[in-house]
Amino acid sequence: MRVVSIGRLHIVAIAALGTFTFAWLIYGKHAWALSTVCALDWFLVNLLNRVVDLKEDAANGIPGTEFVARHRRAVLLVGFGTLGASLVLVQLFMPQLTPWRLGYHALGFAYNWAVLPGRRRIKQLYFWKNTASATGFLLTLFAYPIAVYGLGDGLPFARGVTAATVVVTMAFFFLFELSYEVVYDLRDAPGDAAASVQTYPVVHGERGAMRIIDALLLVSSAALIGGFAAGVVPWRIAVMVTAPLLQALVYKRAVRRGVTSSDCVRLTWLGAALLLAYNLWSAAGLPGVGA
Repeated sequence: MRVVSIGRLHIVAIAALGTFTFAWLIYGKHAWALSTVCALDWFLVNLLNRVVDLKEDAANGIPGTEFVARHRRAVLLVGFGTLGASLVLVQLFMPQLTPWRLGYHALGFAYNWAVLPGRRRIKQLYFWKNTASATGFLLTLFAYPIAVYGLGDGLPFARGVTAATVVVTMAFFFLFELSYEVVYDLRDAPGDAAASVQTYPVVHGERGAMRIIDALLLVSSAALIGGFAAGVVPWRIAVMVTAPLLQALVYKRAVRRGVTSSDCVRLTWLGAALLLAYNLWSAAGLPGVGA
């Protein structure tokens, strides 16, 4: 269970399943190798994040914090050692992916570590904290497949997919993922305030943060529905509008009694389960989501 909590495997799972799903939706490819690289990259960024977030995680009661504090040096060695080895290995088989992986890990490093002017990290910056995290998902879920399979005229997109489809789908996911970030920030508000991390709940309070979450869910849904109405987004992608609706129901229930770490983990596993069910439905040849 320590590996599950310390490595934040719920986030690893939803990222890997997201890469697999969107590679299939855009290109009709079952991207097993890409999804594995995505899983590794998110595991490493989350693992190293635990080392620098000890103060906030302790204040917020995040499981595994004491273990990471006791074995901080070993975690750093394992994290950076595995990253270095994976960069060499993946370069041998998918060299086109390396620039995007370097960009993703550079973003993760600046998010976690105080390398910005004034010895600040992206995580401490209002607005940019959530934007950076959502950008990380865009890189792994969309840029990774595009780097491997290509983007441009005459490419083997899946049926009903164009460059405009990709743009609208990315906009939907970016806004939807931002809503996840703010829900997590509701959980982390006490520790973030103590560590001077300027999240939306810290700056605007719980009600202000909820208004932001609701707006993100509404606009992300509108982007998908509008794209479908305009004939840009096929139904098999438009059906994902059910995810923001479910999230709205689940997170509001959690807020009424106070958002906990378990609530955030369950919400993320719910998203991963939806993606898994979506892929299983497709694999079974059931109607509505065929490529």
